Amino acid sequence: MKALAFVMAGGKGSRLAPLTCHRAKPAVPFGGRYRIIDFVLSNFVNSGYRNIFVLTQYMASSLIQHMNKCWNLSGFGQHIEAVPAQMRLGEHWYRGTADAVYQNLNLIRDARAAHTAVFGGDHIYRFEVSQMQRYHEELDADLTIATMPVSIAEATRFGVLEVDEKGRVLSFQEKPRNPRPIPGQPGMALVSMGNYFFRTSTLEQALIDDARDPDSEHDFGKNVIPQLLTQGATIYAYDFSTNHIPGDSVDALPYWKDVGTVDSFYEANMDLRSALPHFNLYNRHWPIRSSQRNYPPAKFVQDGKNNPGEVVDSLICEGTIVCSGSVRDSMLGYDCIVQRNAEVDRSVILSGSYIGQGARLKNVLMDKNCHIDPTVEIGYDLERDAERFPFRTPNGLVVLPKGSRVHNDGPIEIAYDLVEVLRQDPSTRDIMRLHEGKFIESSRNRHSFTAVGD
Repeated sequence: MKALAFVMAGGKGSRLAPLTCHRAKPAVPFGGRYRIIDFVLSNFVNSGYRNIFVLTQYMASSLIQHMNKCWNLSGFGQHIEAVPAQMRLGEHWYRGTADAVYQNLNLIRDARAAHTAVFGGDHIYRFEVSQMQRYHEELDADLTIATMPVSIAEATRFGVLEVDEKGRVLSFQEKPRNPRPIPGQPGMALVSMGNYFFRTSTLEQALIDDARDPDSEHDFGKNVIPQLLTQGATIYAYDFSTNHIPGDSVDALPYWKDVGTVDSFYEANMDLRSALPHFNLYNRHWPIRSSQRNYPPAKFVQDGKNNPGEVVDSLICEGTIVCSGSVRDSMLGYDCIVQRNAEVDRSVILSGSYIGQGARLKNVLMDKNCHIDPTVEIGYDLERDAERFPFRTPNGLVVLPKGSRVHNDGPIEIAYDLVEVLRQDPSTRDIMRLHEGKFIESSRNRHSFTAVGD
């Protein structure tokens, strides 16, 4: 019997700001035509799971709209259902990942499933989930944690495990400053992917115990898992590298990316457009599902004999027109326009955006519905970029908020409906304060939701 599944989709994703100032992290567009939530839901549906609850909280409107459009399972005993925080067990919102599930114990009790899966909703990966459930059941485990090795430097962002030769978990540290390396691999640590299978009875009791602890932060990694270890629960690590996706070659490498920062989000998009990507979107046996849009095919137009344009090692989505422009090592979402002699290099352009004639972009992450005026240059003069654009990463990546317009000269124009959001959000307010006077607010007829074709 397939387990009951919870997908944790309530996180704010502060490190992805400004992309997450107006939407939940799982709702952030990815790969040109998807949203981050599509990957975990596709994994469950492709694996045969049909009873899935998506726990939402922060800025959930666009996430719920997306799910209603393309993740509506119809039929007896089948559902993918968004569950906002309801304060069923106290007058407070979700206080942590464990509390989110605890507040929905009624769903667990109603389902009467022997096992319950709790997966994160904000990673990019493919996972045949039923293989992990079989492993969990064969070991008769109280809890099974999906794991993979990462570098010691990366491991400080995850839960780090120590296991014995049979895979049983001996210790668990949440985001340690000095992660313990894998024996024999001093540069690597074994980390949790944030995907769990619980024996349902174990999960229910652990959540009740955690809720009664006044000192708990009500988090699976910080509190529930260490407490289960202390109590002697049977906890095993599932090796993600053993997971095989139907339709992949036997030697295909596993891919999992925590797109928790702007740079990692950008790099994951770059991974998709490479000539031989580790993440295979083209496996017909494992489709990544998303919204179905009525856009025409992508179009590449030659404007005159001397302006052929080119597209190299890039992904271009439906409805996008490239008119004698140059696109290299880039990702263009749906319903975009690239005008004559424009150059787009190593950039991620989300849907509904316009790039004017002769503009040159390099190392740019552009949220939806942005407008680049003719001959604008971004990414070629880092000092000028630092003066003009509020949002940049330490690696020099320029990030344009949704609905922004960049003029040839003068300050960036930010959509009026986002200005106050950016000023108020804890992740962006200090940056906005530092750049007061260096940006302008658009007129009321320029809304962040206005795409180039509207």
